[in-house]
Amino acid sequence: MTRKVVLAGGTGFIGQYLEKKFTAMDIDVQIISRQSPHIAWDDYQGIVQALDGAEMVINLAGKSVNCRYNEQNKREIMNSRVETTQTIGNAILDCEHPPAVWINSSTATIYRHAEDRPMTETKGEIGTGFSVDVAKAWEEAFFAFNLPHTRQAALRIAIVLGPGGGVMTPFQNLVRFGLGGHQGSGKQMFSWIHVEDLFQIILFIQEWESLEGVFNCTSPNPVTNRELMATMRKVMHRKGGLPASTWMLNLGARIIRTEPELVLKSRWVVPNRLIKEGFMFRYGRLEKALQHILHTKS
Repeated sequence: MTRKVVLAGGTGFIGQYLEKKFTAMDIDVQIISRQSPHIAWDDYQGIVQALDGAEMVINLAGKSVNCRYNEQNKREIMNSRVETTQTIGNAILDCEHPPAVWINSSTATIYRHAEDRPMTETKGEIGTGFSVDVAKAWEEAFFAFNLPHTRQAALRIAIVLGPGGGVMTPFQNLVRFGLGGHQGSGKQMFSWIHVEDLFQIILFIQEWESLEGVFNCTSPNPVTNRELMATMRKVMHRKGGLPASTWMLNLGARIIRTEPELVLKSRWVVPNRLIKEGFMFRYGRLEKALQHILHTKS
């Protein structure tokens, strides 16, 4: 029988990477998306048919948070996560042969702004604000389902770094044009993960049937914003870069229609559960990850 994996919201940067990796493993990848020609979110029977007999479903769906948090965007950010998660859960219940594993995206932003200590799955403190409310609602919708034949894991994913997409392009442009200094105080922590390690984590959770619940998906070695930009300059062979103060970031965020929180919030998150379970990161150090990413053709 042909192996099958379903990617929900699989047309973005992470989804395209996963599709390529699974396809290379001779796995049939079916994608649920608002984009043609994939299975549409309003095609419920098509979703059930895709999930039936699949070995795993990975839900990455959600409107980008790289926008201004006006009421319309906030509503779309929330609904695009909660409603798609509910659709998948209901479709699994209607499957004759439900997938063995359901992996759902969550976000490391669920934790509070932290410059004092790292946040773990057991000792992390949940934050406040819109982004946290979204993360909480997302996980609540996911774990509301009681699925007797499908194991569930929520991945609290940090900033994903990888060749050909994600946040790498704006970071590279900042350094390239001499603006690669620290942002804000530079003390805020930057938790990150290489997209290849994210893929390997998915395979790891799939393989070990005892693994379920919440997992922090971050490198075990977060850095400060100052260290991030210094490493970017080093890898790109640039000696210096102008910093950006908080007021400049607030102004710039308005101009490019995004939120300064994406840069200024201190995300200090570590993957305690994965480490304890024996997962080995291929790109645990930022410099190694950036060397690989910036010297790999997309």
